[in-house]
Amino acid sequence: MDVSFNSEDYLKMELLRFTTAGSVDDGKSTLIGRLLYDSKSLFQDQIESITNTSIRKGEQTLNLAYFTDGLKAELEQGITIDVAYRYFATPKRKFIIADTPGHIQYTRNMVTGASTANLAIILIDARKGIVEQTKRHSLIASLLGIPHILVCINKMDLVDYDEETFEKIKKEYTDFATKLEIKDFHFIPISALHGDNIVEKSTNMDWYQGGTLMYMLENIHIANDHNFIDARFNVQYVIRPQSDDFHDYRAYSGIMMGGVLRVNDAVKVLPSGFSSTIKAIHFGEENWNEAVVPRSCSILLNDDIDVSRGDMIVRENNVPKSTQDVDAMICWMGEKPLELNQKFIIKHNCNELKAIVKELHYKMDINNLSRLSEETSLQMNDIGRIKLRTTKPIFFDGYKKNRNTGSFILIDESTMVTVGAGMILD
Repeated sequence: MDVSFNSEDYLKMELLRFTTAGSVDDGKSTLIGRLLYDSKSLFQDQIESITNTSIRKGEQTLNLAYFTDGLKAELEQGITIDVAYRYFATPKRKFIIADTPGHIQYTRNMVTGASTANLAIILIDARKGIVEQTKRHSLIASLLGIPHILVCINKMDLVDYDEETFEKIKKEYTDFATKLEIKDFHFIPISALHGDNIVEKSTNMDWYQGGTLMYMLENIHIANDHNFIDARFNVQYVIRPQSDDFHDYRAYSGIMMGGVLRVNDAVKVLPSGFSSTIKAIHFGEENWNEAVVPRSCSILLNDDIDVSRGDMIVRENNVPKSTQDVDAMICWMGEKPLELNQKFIIKHNCNELKAIVKELHYKMDINNLSRLSEETSLQMNDIGRIKLRTTKPIFFDGYKKNRNTGSFILIDESTMVTVGAGMILD
């Protein structure tokens, strides 16, 4: 594969963020290593280093998993513990990979890696079929609103590349996925170890007529994954140079979290409710006529009104919801269980405020997706529906409508450790 391109082309490339998930030893790290190796996205010194590591550990072939397993404990155990991020590009797209661990006790790491993903690769061992972690990770992918799922049925070489095995797992997963809110999923039979259907079409599975994993990653349509209707600009910093050249300059820098804002648009600043119009949109020294999600930029207003970090600039006739009673699904990450009436810091966009857990409506049973309403607490890696009461109203869109404005994290007041990741319900 020819991966040569200049820096200007690289900057203009579309970025696809994807995460990998599966049970332990399903081959996630080997898959990513194979993807990087076969797409010629590795430097020669990296290959030499991993080759030497493989030889030192007495392995007969190059262990591709070592390209992503960076922690000493991971190399020793041959598993992934932390979330490993890798970056590479082809002539069609840039990619950020989040390689997430398969152990149940690291489900929270999977949530971290998947929170910003456009696509999730769910790996299934062809010998074992669908297991509890397959269901858990698929449920998390559904709750996190990941738009695209690639179900890679791995280790097909260990079942003699049997089409019937592939079709059986495909049907079982499809039956399960109909209970989830997964709109776009595809199945690919692969062997990460031998490279079947990773970058090149497999000669061992002529019965499979679909695209390779690389083809799907390069061509799956992600342009419409964002909410382009509801304009949401999150203010992160107020720019006041206070120099002779820019004595009266005041701009609000941040990121478009939804929709489109244009010069001369009538806007409202929340929570103050003051109205103005957009005077200019800057990106460095460039002047833009419009700002589109998910671009970062600076916005100047025609009126000198009070705007500060954490405020949201929206269209005057299209404002988000506002409440102090937040109904949400949450993945509990804390080592201590979630109890009712606990106090936390809730971080929503750039805002931090106090909150208390008022109700636990139910906990999800991962195996059959039933709701356990008799539960009174959540343990680490549990997923449930809660109600929070915040000290002041927050402005949000439902998570299904906008992943950016509909998400939050909970922080333990005493330790400042993140203990929960939440998705606000409509």
